[in-house]
Amino acid sequence: MSTFVLVHGAWHGGWCWDRVAPLLRAAGHEVHAPTLTGLSERSHLLSPLVGLDTHVEDVVRLIDTFGLRDVVLVGHSYAGQIVTAVADRRPGAIAQRVYLDAFVGADGEAARDLLPEQVEHHWAESAAEQGFGWLVPVRKLSVLGVTEQADVDWLTPKLTPHPWKTYLDRLDLTGAVDSVPAAFVECVTWMRVFQAQADRARERGWPVHELDTGHEAMVTAPKALADVLLQFAR
Repeated sequence: MSTFVLVHGAWHGGWCWDRVAPLLRAAGHEVHAPTLTGLSERSHLLSPLVGLDTHVEDVVRLIDTFGLRDVVLVGHSYAGQIVTAVADRRPGAIAQRVYLDAFVGADGEAARDLLPEQVEHHWAESAAEQGFGWLVPVRKLSVLGVTEQADVDWLTPKLTPHPWKTYLDRLDLTGAVDSVPAAFVECVTWMRVFQAQADRARERGWPVHELDTGHEAMVTAPKALADVLLQFAR
């Protein structure tokens, strides 16, 4: 049995894995899906001080408090930065790190650095003009490949603005992360913002799996995603 720790990306909460977690549990695995500080049902804790280290500590404390081992650590989108930093801090607890359409950062890199130029400009402009300089407003779900009305209705009320500081903070790595096996899952049926990250994974020799769905794979293709994740637990 493996332990999955599923880490959501910007604007979301741990609930976004609700269609995937039961499939992993049915296969006999333990599953944790924390909501990061300042987001969704924890948005009351949001402040300009919430940054990448805050979210890394959220996951590190989960692992330490429950004594988790043999962890398949999955990060969606922004949470690729979290996966990298957590695996660097707790390499002995992580059996596999999985980047789901996510940032593949190196030491000294911020998430902002890894966005395509046009997207980075839009995010920075949105934070400056609509987010008081420190929040990134929720993007239209259609841009992320979510088109079914039932999915839109499920997601929309739960999504909250995301702290821009998490995209500005740089990874500070010891190099221990390099001892933890890694894989990438790319969602190919949308604008493919993370295509360069998939290419970076290939350059590092990681296996790269393609899913025929939009960016929100845990919502739009939960069975296909669970099947891929279960391969990493074997």
